Amino acid sequence: MKRVLVYIDEDAVEDSIDLLEVGRLIYGDKGFCSYALAAGVRYGAAGSLFDYMFQVKNGALPNYDTATIARCIEFLHRIYCFDAIVVPATHCGRMIAPRAAMRLHAGLVADVTGIGTDGDEVLMVRPAFSGRMLATVVCRGSGPVMMSVRPRVFTYEEPVLKSAEIIDVDVQDMKTPGIQLIERREKSEARDIRTSEVLISGGGGVIRDFHLLERLAEALHGMVAASRKVVDMGKAPRAIQVGQSGKIVSPRLYIALGISGSAQHVAGIRDAEYIISVNTNRQAPICSMSDIVVEGDSRAFVEGLLNRIEASNTQNSGDQKR
Repeated sequence: MKRVLVYIDEDAVEDSIDLLEVGRLIYGDKGFCSYALAAGVRYGAAGSLFDYMFQVKNGALPNYDTATIARCIEFLHRIYCFDAIVVPATHCGRMIAPRAAMRLHAGLVADVTGIGTDGDEVLMVRPAFSGRMLATVVCRGSGPVMMSVRPRVFTYEEPVLKSAEIIDVDVQDMKTPGIQLIERREKSEARDIRTSEVLISGGGGVIRDFHLLERLAEALHGMVAASRKVVDMGKAPRAIQVGQSGKIVSPRLYIALGISGSAQHVAGIRDAEYIISVNTNRQAPICSMSDIVVEGDSRAFVEGLLNRIEASNTQNSGDQKR
């Protein structure tokens, strides 16, 4: 029975739990035993989905104490000899994973977006060359398979409820962290496009009219997204970029305006429930995976749809007054 350790980032608990799917893809439904390291105090439903859960006996470790958490992972691996160690590629996870890999003298594949196997070899897919291509990394060493995985790439399918056995971990030579939290202020951030059920996404064919997308997104209670080309040209922030080098999204409705559909972009919307593409080229790659294809100018489509929505809202408002 293989052993898989998952680090639970208390700021991204659900994304951490979904990493159980990585173990399932590598070792099968019943081919591995799952372990969770809950270094913090918030671990949500993890206690009912893992076989074992480690809790630090010395006291909860804050996410920002990445050095101590990495030492904790090393300490556990020396005892349990995990076959795979998986960390969410969150802000803190991206600092914890390389620290732990260095301590274990193990290879690390960062920002994994795909998993496969070839016999006994584990294949990990990640963006390379700034997302212009995908690289497949083969793990052939004898040490643990170590990886950080992009959030929301995998979803743990058909979770089985369990009652995790709690194991208290007494980390030897625990040191006072060199970083101390003096003050905490909540940062006001824009909504994450991955949380929106409706995305209005613009590509190279709509750069001059990108300002119209915000109006349509507001009318449909959605958010604006963009292709890599638009972001590279400085017309949109990288936070709303969709694709392998941006964010993997799964909205109920994805409206692609002037987007040709490179392999990297298509991979980022593979879980979208319904796709409408508007393009002057009906042979564009994205059209082949769209539920509805509108051949024509994106600006005309947006303006026409906005007029229909506004007319409908006006009519409904008039009916309510009567």
